[in-house]
Amino acid sequence: MAVDFSRVSVYLVTDPTLSNGRTELEVARAAARGGIRLIQYRDKLAGKRLYLEKARALAALCRELGIDLLLNDHVDIASLVDCAGIHLGQEDLPTAEAKLLLGPTKIVGRSTHDLQQATVAIREGADYINIGPVFATNTKATPVRPVGLDMVREIARASTVPVTTMGGIGMDNAADVVRAGADRVAVVTAITQAPDISEAARKLVGLVESAKASRSA
Repeated sequence: MAVDFSRVSVYLVTDPTLSNGRTELEVARAAARGGIRLIQYRDKLAGKRLYLEKARALAALCRELGIDLLLNDHVDIASLVDCAGIHLGQEDLPTAEAKLLLGPTKIVGRSTHDLQQATVAIREGADYINIGPVFATNTKATPVRPVGLDMVREIARASTVPVTTMGGIGMDNAADVVRAGADRVAVVTAITQAPDISEAARKLVGLVESAKASRSA
């Protein structure tokens, strides 16, 4: 697998509209200083040409920083960029077709919103699944009903692949998500809108690691 999820506590998803005017490169560099080891480049507004240009620049920076990069939705662009793989939603390409385009060295992750979707995604070969939104969130144009902590518990117990959790997660509730069974959280605004991105990343990584340690104890 191209991504070592054992070293990922916080999975950062970028959004150019939610970064207080900072570029993806600025966000990624600062987040890496705070301990982020996995970034997803998500940009719903960029056209294909611009997305490719920005993805290549971000991939080069991530290689320099020693962190993994996933792209969002654009399987064709991920096949052209030196990234770790792709993250897909429920309405995107099927996993098998995405893997055919990407080849064996890149991973495919899938967003899921309930146990059935998670089970199907794993059966179809997803390398990791994301469950969410755990809590209410405003970062999606089409809201999905929050799945809650009980769904996190159920899927975390059942999954045979790494699980990420996303949606409304921040400093005040990340530990609750981890105590429910999640090994990592994915966030946008908790980091991208922070005045000090590095400090926010460092604090959130610390919260997740502490919650995992207390859970194990």
